[in-house]
Amino acid sequence: MFTRTKTRTIHFDRPFALLGREGLQPAGDYQVLDDEEQITGISWLAYRRIATVIEIHAGQTTCRITIDGEELDAAVARDQADTSPSH
Repeated sequence: MFTRTKTRTIHFDRPFALLGREGLQPAGDYQVLDDEEQITGISWLAYRRIATVIEIHAGQTTCRITIDGEELDAAVARDQADTSPSH
């Protein structure tokens, strides 16, 4: 099975929480690594996310934490909804 890792930067305008991580993480930019595996048996090239890791900075130390990708997507969506202008 073919796998790949995609790197992306996400931005939070407000502090956010992650399951399994105590306290709030500060607003800012975070590097995220998504491991994906190729889906076989279909007629087009497609991948599915199998693991997500976020880099958290704590002082001068950076740690990589495996998290649920859907949880991270939901946290980003909440942050964007909180910062959207009201009509």
